[in-house]
Amino acid sequence: MLPRLAAVLLIVLISLPVSVFAADDEIIVYSARKEHLIKPLFDLYTKKTGVKINYITGKAGVLLERLKAEGKNTPADMLITVDAGNLWHAANEGVLQAIHSELLEATVPAKLRDPDGRWFGLSVRARTIVYNTEKVDPATLKNYEGLAGDEWRGKLILRTSKKVYNQSLVASLISEKGAEKTASIVRGWVANLAADPFGNDTKALLAVAEGIGQVTVVNTYYYGRLMKKRPELPLAIFWPKEEDGGVHMNISGAGITKFANNKDGAVKLLEWLASEEAQGQFAALNMEYPVNSSVSPDPIVAAWGTFSGSPMNVAGYGSLQAEAIILMDKAGYK
Repeated sequence: MLPRLAAVLLIVLISLPVSVFAADDEIIVYSARKEHLIKPLFDLYTKKTGVKINYITGKAGVLLERLKAEGKNTPADMLITVDAGNLWHAANEGVLQAIHSELLEATVPAKLRDPDGRWFGLSVRARTIVYNTEKVDPATLKNYEGLAGDEWRGKLILRTSKKVYNQSLVASLISEKGAEKTASIVRGWVANLAADPFGNDTKALLAVAEGIGQVTVVNTYYYGRLMKKRPELPLAIFWPKEEDGGVHMNISGAGITKFANNKDGAVKLLEWLASEEAQGQFAALNMEYPVNSSVSPDPIVAAWGTFSGSPMNVAGYGSLQAEAIILMDKAGYK
């Protein structure tokens, strides 16, 4: 029943009105990044260049399946999605093409883009530790591995392992520490849980603020959104130091589809999204960090302090995600 329902939904999605015959001055984008986070940028680009951007938004997995089903008949010129693992899967499934752009290669750090030029990061997402300021001395915190220690028994809050963000985090640990050590870390996390894993980062943060647990791991923009609404909450960010492995970094990013009708226009749009003109707004709309080092973060984000990111190329998250999922399952991380 479920496979049949999924097939019906995919057919419905494929039938959504996106013109296959895009004009030369039109770019068609499939985006897993939500509308309110991309529309202001697209409107600005259209105002600047006169180029119309037609787009649809949806879940990352659904958009990937749509691109695969459409094949060479796809109207899409560009795919924007979140998490390097999703970008890796899109490239691995053959729906993105390699491009060479001196501007993108000069602007986007090598560890935040595909080594083969099939996708490029557009904003940085830091997934780090957040703690209850009334219950935790930050001097007792170290890194993600440290949260598996006995001192955190009954104090750890986590989001479900089903979310790609945690799959990428565990994939990065496998790359850095090996599968055996990472399995031990994940088992330690499970043993230290104060409650069953939560469905999203906001719920995890609230559980820490309410004292159900004392520490969690979240993407910082969830922290920013919550604290903007409820600044009285006893929550603060902790950044693992470089010598302790640094902060887990992920991205939202984009690539040019394999069968893009307007490849040149899509490349120009991608280059502009990585430019100084666009980067500040692209990142600030979701309280993220620019990939362009010439652009400063939004003042609210900058106030959280600076951090040293992991040196790992984010492309590795995708190649190790299947192993990470199996490892988490075996460790009892639901």
